[in-house]
Amino acid sequence: MSVTGVRGEERSDFTVNEGKALRQRSLSLLGSLLHPVRVRVYFTLIIVVISTAAQVAGPALLALGIDQGLTQVLDNNNWLPAELIVVAYILTALVSSSMMAIYMRSSALISQTVLLDLRERVFTHTQNLSMSFHENYTSGRIIARQTSDIETLRELLDGGLSSLFRGILLITFTAVALVALDPSSALPLLVALIPCYFLTRWFSDTSKKQFREARTFSARLIVQFVETMTGIRAVKAFRREARNEASYAIGVDDYKEANRKVIRLFGTYDPGLKVIGVFTLASVLLLGSFRVANGAMEVGVLLAAVLYTRRFFEPMEELAMFYNSFQNASSALEKVSGMLEEKPTVLEPEFPTALVHPRGSLDFNNVTFGYNSSSVVLPNLDLHIPAGQTIAMVGTTGAGKSTLAKLVARFYDPVEGSVELDGIELTQIANADLRRTIVMVTQESYLFSGSVADNIGLGKPGATPAEIESAARAVGAHDFIMRLPEGYETDVNKRGGRLSAGQRQLLSFARAFIADPTVLILDEATASLDIPSERLVQHGLQTLLADRTAIIIAHRLSTVAIADRVLVMEHGDIIEDGSPEELIAGTGKFASLHSAWRDSLA
Repeated sequence: MSVTGVRGEERSDFTVNEGKALRQRSLSLLGSLLHPVRVRVYFTLIIVVISTAAQVAGPALLALGIDQGLTQVLDNNNWLPAELIVVAYILTALVSSSMMAIYMRSSALISQTVLLDLRERVFTHTQNLSMSFHENYTSGRIIARQTSDIETLRELLDGGLSSLFRGILLITFTAVALVALDPSSALPLLVALIPCYFLTRWFSDTSKKQFREARTFSARLIVQFVETMTGIRAVKAFRREARNEASYAIGVDDYKEANRKVIRLFGTYDPGLKVIGVFTLASVLLLGSFRVANGAMEVGVLLAAVLYTRRFFEPMEELAMFYNSFQNASSALEKVSGMLEEKPTVLEPEFPTALVHPRGSLDFNNVTFGYNSSSVVLPNLDLHIPAGQTIAMVGTTGAGKSTLAKLVARFYDPVEGSVELDGIELTQIANADLRRTIVMVTQESYLFSGSVADNIGLGKPGATPAEIESAARAVGAHDFIMRLPEGYETDVNKRGGRLSAGQRQLLSFARAFIADPTVLILDEATASLDIPSERLVQHGLQTLLADRTAIIIAHRLSTVAIADRVLVMEHGDIIEDGSPEELIAGTGKFASLHSAWRDSLA
């Protein structure tokens, strides 16, 4: 079995104290969601109390009508008491129905308000979490939190809570009414509570584990489905359809088996309640019949006692159904609250230092960094990049080039040391200022749903069509854009699926052009371009890189040629540093790389 740990991780074991912490965390989240609508919640609870009280009054009025009203009619031909009782019975039914109608509308409003708040919290929180979270927490799991888990909570809020509160009130009011009407008739009910308690306790303890297990298997199915659809090109390319189907079938079978266990539980619990209810009702009827025969009990009271006893067990069966929703929702709430408890590792400074006129000077001061405690990617790095300088970083895969770029973009913070921009530590600069000043273009060249113009304009909100076109022309993207069906208004489809990899990369360049950052990072940004496209971009790059600091990470040494300075990295250290001409003329690593690259073009 797997559950959501205290920090949202999948765990296969947990202690009793951790289980209590999970419940406390979930209740705390639920309380914070209900707090803004607490007045309406109180109003709704009052409505339910009135409705339930009116509903419970029905059998007592029937008893009164039979034993008192009917007697007055037969003995004295006095219809007034019977008529008043009938009117009272109708009024209680109308009050109960009207209050329930108000309750349904009010509870629906509470449910939708709470769910809207929760969806916004989940979206905002996950979007604001640091890159370390998103690289460890799969997108499928995030989608499961936003869809399946919140949908489960919706089912609980829409119907489950009403069943719970109304059921508890109905049981309580019914028991009180029965004791007030005839204490002797309540004795079989009190005895029946003993097997009901043990049966419910068994059901509760067993179902917690099995409902949590079912939620875990459900989340795994969603994760596998999302990852398969997201990576459908790789699935097709490597012919993984059959293996994915087999793996998914195993997941479906696990989920089916978990649900079968849950259904089997209900197959024992619900009939068990019915059997206890039948024996209790029979006992009340049998004992009451003897008392009526002996003149110790009136017929109307017996009828009311039978009705109350039957009504006592009806909500208990509803509560069993509620428990289904409750356990599902509890497990879902644990997972959602676990994700909401995640904290950003890259924190916004409390008192940020303003960037008035950034120049783009970068300094790494004794920087040590690793993605986890067991490995160090950058050991004690010192580096100065003057403002306006274009540097190219080369080296083997895993040398630390992209890690250095991520530190400049402040996707991560150093474990030791500091990274400074114009003498100010990045940790002291507001995120909004940092994102305007430093822009990173990656090999992924991600495009959002919308038009070509929309995607370019992301770099500068409010950009005019002329500015968007100018940026596209600068990187050589204008010509292919104009060949699209609707030019700049062409919808790029999901993730830019309508465009080639090179075209998507050109649009990401145009987005960076229009952003006009002080520091530009190109992380393998030309890897998807063919040779003609790369030549088109070279001129645009030189235009863009002028008068700004730039870090270019590239395996293609043709891109490196436009740099003022080349850094060769190996195992997190800078082993060579100089101009392209100086390093090519030497006998070091870069000279070897350049020679091999030149031979590959021959």
